[in-house]
Amino acid sequence: MSDAPPTAGHDPAARDAVPSTSTKLVAEALGTFLLVFGAISAALFSADFGASENGTSLGIGFVGVSLAFGLTLIAGIYAFGPISGGHFNPAVTLGLAAAGRFAWRDVPAYVIAQIVGGLVGTTLIVLIGLFGPGDWLAQAQDGGFASNGFGELSPGGFGLGAAIIAEVLFTAIFVIVILGVTHPQRGTAGFAGLAIGLTLTLIHLATIPIDNTSVNPARSIATAVYGGAEPFLQLWVFIVFPIVGGLLAGFLHRALFEKTPAPPAQKEARTR
Repeated sequence: MSDAPPTAGHDPAARDAVPSTSTKLVAEALGTFLLVFGAISAALFSADFGASENGTSLGIGFVGVSLAFGLTLIAGIYAFGPISGGHFNPAVTLGLAAAGRFAWRDVPAYVIAQIVGGLVGTTLIVLIGLFGPGDWLAQAQDGGFASNGFGELSPGGFGLGAAIIAEVLFTAIFVIVILGVTHPQRGTAGFAGLAIGLTLTLIHLATIPIDNTSVNPARSIATAVYGGAEPFLQLWVFIVFPIVGGLLAGFLHRALFEKTPAPPAQKEARTR
C-alpha cells in the first residue's frame, strides 16, 4: 500500500527487481479485476440463490457478500500488493497521495488502471450471464447489477444524505486503517493485508443496507455501467464522496501521525 514495493531495499539485486511502471499498472488492474469480479459475482450469483427443498436458504446474503469483498481484497493484496502497492481503489490511491505515501504524478495512471480492471470484471460477469438460465441477465440488470444507490435504489430506503455521510466516513476509516497498518515503523507488515481485508468486510456489514457500499469509485463505475439509467445517474455520489473521504483521511493522518521530527539542533534550541 505504499509507493515502493516491499522488495525494494538496499540490496542491489532487490533494486534491480523493482517492477516497471507498466508492470505496476497491470498489477493494479488485475487486483481491481479480482476484487470486482469475485465480490460482484458473489452478490449477483449467490446472495439470493434461493431455498432448498426443506426451505433452508441457499443464498449467502449480506454476510456472505461482505466476506466476498474482504476475501478478494486480501487475495489481491497478497498476490499483487508486492508489485503495485495493492491499492485497487481510486479513493485509496488519492488518500495515500494526500498522506505523502504515494507520488501525485502517478495517481492518474493508477486510477485509470483500476477503472479498467473493474470494468473487465463486470464485463466478464455479463458474458457469464449471457449463458445463464432464462432471463437471468436481464433481471440482474433490471435489479441494478449490484450497483450503489440511494432513495429507491438503496436496499434499506436510505436517502442521499445518508449515502454521502456513509461514503465519506467509512472510506476515511478504511484509508486510516490502511495508513496505520502499512506504516514503515508502526505497521504490521505480513498481517497488513488481513487487517485491510477484514476492515472492508466490516464496512460492508455495516453499510450494505444504506447504499450497497461503495468506498471504491472503480467498483461503483464497473457496476453502474451495466445497472441501467438510474444507477448511472446516481454514480456521481459514489465517485465524489469516497474520494472526499480518502483525501480527508490522508491529510488528517499526515497531520496527526506523520509529523517529521525536528532536527536535533532545533530541539535543543527549543529547550533553552
